[in-house]
Amino acid sequence: MSQMNRRRALQLLAALGTTGLAAGCGGTDTADETKPGSPIKIGLIVPGSGPNKVIGDEITNGFQLFLALNDGQLGGHPVTVVTAEEGDTAKTGQAAVDQLLKEGVLALTGVVSSVVMTGIRDAVEQARVPLIGSNASPISLQSVVYIWRTSYVLNEPGVALGQYLRQIFKNKESARIAIFGTQGQSSRDVIDGLRDGYEQGGRRLTEEPIFTPDYPSPGKTAYTGAIRTALDRKPGPPDAIFCHYTGVQAVQFIKQLYAQGYRGPIYAPGFLTEGTVLSQLDDGERGEERALIQNCGIETALNYSADLNNTANRVFASAYRKAHNASPSTFAMASYDAAQVLDKAIRLVGGNPTPQQVNLALGKIGQIDSPRGAWQFNQPRTPQQKWYLRKVQLDGQLLSNIVISELATLG
Repeated sequence: MSQMNRRRALQLLAALGTTGLAAGCGGTDTADETKPGSPIKIGLIVPGSGPNKVIGDEITNGFQLFLALNDGQLGGHPVTVVTAEEGDTAKTGQAAVDQLLKEGVLALTGVVSSVVMTGIRDAVEQARVPLIGSNASPISLQSVVYIWRTSYVLNEPGVALGQYLRQIFKNKESARIAIFGTQGQSSRDVIDGLRDGYEQGGRRLTEEPIFTPDYPSPGKTAYTGAIRTALDRKPGPPDAIFCHYTGVQAVQFIKQLYAQGYRGPIYAPGFLTEGTVLSQLDDGERGEERALIQNCGIETALNYSADLNNTANRVFASAYRKAHNASPSTFAMASYDAAQVLDKAIRLVGGNPTPQQVNLALGKIGQIDSPRGAWQFNQPRTPQQKWYLRKVQLDGQLLSNIVISELATLG
């Protein structure tokens, strides 16, 4: 994968102003700028095709943006990013890791699929090369030494929303929440988190989850049967919908939910409305879907929103929009932070860093000044961070995820 070149980096620097970048990205002393360290390689594991490609592209964009804003260096060392195809199985993930280890990479990053992350765990631990995962983070990934994550553990958005929904329905003992998700461990992790957050003080989720096939490209009636099952349950339609879908699946699920007559609120982890989903749902000022979204409500929990008002995010979001003509997603932000923590760790090591030295330094970098707000690694090597409640609202003429409150600090 080719990097943004130095000219592009300087254009971004000029557009943003040196003062803002110094505040957002941290200073680099003159000695480091004039005497760069030895070149290093970083391995980037992302899907180049299939339904997860859009997330892989965001991860690539976020990592490359940090490099563009830092003269193509991490910790004072010129960087070459070597990309390997993730695929969607443990076997394809293993092949990607093997390829990158042969390239002599100092560290690994990326990984969209939880299946792939679980499948490459042993290979990464045995190789003793740090992996800073920027998306996949299943609950089952525990007791690791060389795997760090800058995203979240998959149950956490469910926990945050479960606590919130418990308050929403505190005066309605028999509230019914219909729960949807894809078949597979990711949705089960999210729903387990929902139960942990909601089922306190005697409250219970009474509806059994409905799991749908993990369609790579769902058709216009793919979810109709599952939706009708939930809406036709006695004694009537549910009070709310909780769901776990992303990308094209999210678009089709929401469209088909409204087509089947549902007019209540939708709650979900924030990936439901991340990336290009809202632009695909937005049918314009006089459109029926835009009106339904505004009137019925879609609220999501996520660790990031592009409208967060802090210095680091103003720098990141502005640079991302200039580079890609789109607002950044949590996927891009987590990858930007993966580059940021590598930058800090490699700088701590100095000299000619080894993978083992970098891994040790990752545990010493402390608090990260991130676009999501300040966070730090906890003992399981995942972020201790804030979770935000976002509502889909008009921002100017476009539907956007607007932060309306903080939900919890988890991790």
